[in-house]
Amino acid sequence: MLKQYLQFKLSQKLSPQQIQLMKLIQLPTQAFEQRIKQELEENPALENGKESTNDLDDNIDDFDDFNDNENINTDDINVDEYLSDDEIPDYRMQANNYSPDDDEKSIPFASGTSFTQFLKNQLSTFRLDDEEKQIADFLVGSVDESGYIRRSISDIMDDLAFTQNVYTNEVKIEHVLKIVHQLDPAGVGARHLQECLLIQLQRKSQNNNITLAISILNKAFDQFTKKHFQKLIQKFNITESQLKDAIIEIERLNPKPGSSYAGHTRMIEHVVPDFTIKITEGALHLTLNGRNAPELHVSREYNNMLKGFKESKNKSKSQKDTVLFIKQKLDSAKWFIDAIKQRQQTLFVTMNAIMNYQEAYFLSGDERLLKPMILKDIADKIGMDVSTISRVANSKYVDTPYGTKLIKEFFSESMTNDQGEEVSTREIKKILETVIDEESKKKPLTDEKLAGILKEKGYPIARRTVAKYREQLDIPVARLRKQI
Repeated sequence: MLKQYLQFKLSQKLSPQQIQLMKLIQLPTQAFEQRIKQELEENPALENGKESTNDLDDNIDDFDDFNDNENINTDDINVDEYLSDDEIPDYRMQANNYSPDDDEKSIPFASGTSFTQFLKNQLSTFRLDDEEKQIADFLVGSVDESGYIRRSISDIMDDLAFTQNVYTNEVKIEHVLKIVHQLDPAGVGARHLQECLLIQLQRKSQNNNITLAISILNKAFDQFTKKHFQKLIQKFNITESQLKDAIIEIERLNPKPGSSYAGHTRMIEHVVPDFTIKITEGALHLTLNGRNAPELHVSREYNNMLKGFKESKNKSKSQKDTVLFIKQKLDSAKWFIDAIKQRQQTLFVTMNAIMNYQEAYFLSGDERLLKPMILKDIADKIGMDVSTISRVANSKYVDTPYGTKLIKEFFSESMTNDQGEEVSTREIKKILETVIDEESKKKPLTDEKLAGILKEKGYPIARRTVAKYREQLDIPVARLRKQI
């Protein structure tokens, strides 16, 4: 049986303008500049640069008279809100650390031959028939940025048939693959790490160390990767010194041969700090990058258009539609200028709160002095939503006396030490990293022993927590840190 009933509930929805503001706050400096450029292109009522404010009052009065005489729904337009006056508003002020001379007119980008084309160019030095050439081109096209072909021969054979109309067999593909393995950089085209290292060793001038290294990779690769050194010594009936020399040869190899070439032509990300923190006479001084404070104003031409409409004797419907169009563009321009002002205030207030919260770190550069800090700490401090703080922290950089840092790196959880004080997990990770750096590599410390050392230093942490922090620091287990 169907019933109708009323249900009342409260819900909070963001307006389109609020959503757009959140997106503006999230943008880093370079993306923000692109967003401004896009808005300038899409809204002819918005212009950048300084504007003369002489004789604007007459045009404003004309527009008001035009609204009074014509019954058009434009009463809510207040041109004063869109046009600048003799007093320069805050959002048009440039930051102290910025001048037009600092503008980067262009950003250079790396250019050159692609990695795939570099490999194809080398194929021309081999004598290949038409079928072999097609297979070789396909194999080279399957090489990833690291230099590997991470596909099975059977999959490649099927793709050649379906996409290239080349019907061949696995033996022929294996034959052409060996030719690809002769290309530079050495190791390119390998299907896995073991094959990659063997290709490189086999292309070296052979000696006893390289011969032993090849045997180890061929016959005991699993034991080598797990660093079972005693088993290797027994298996190959060699001395510890001989094993060490062979391992040195292997460690000289490149596990990602593609990076040695592809890295030179890959476009490098250009990081522009959004803030700068300087120490002046023992005090911290924060500035917002001036590129986040553009000079924008409403177009004078639009004002002159309104004056022309007022002086026109015959007010056609198209002219009235034009006035409504101008109202829309004026509203959009005013909102965008206000949004930029609000973005500046939000960024500055948030970073200022973070700087004051972590004052000890910014004055010294010692990461051990970083206090436990979560998004809610800053949100409560400045009366903003946690999501807003997250948008600022996740995509913004700050230039400090100790290098350019991603703001989210200053946030960390907390734990209580044996003195009952709250300390940052960042501090514990730094101490853990130092302990591991100073350990004996012949007998690396297990997670259990690391937990014991941290406990002695006043940080009672469980073994599983040590393992978690170690993994976050990208440090392998004790067995894999072992060296001869």
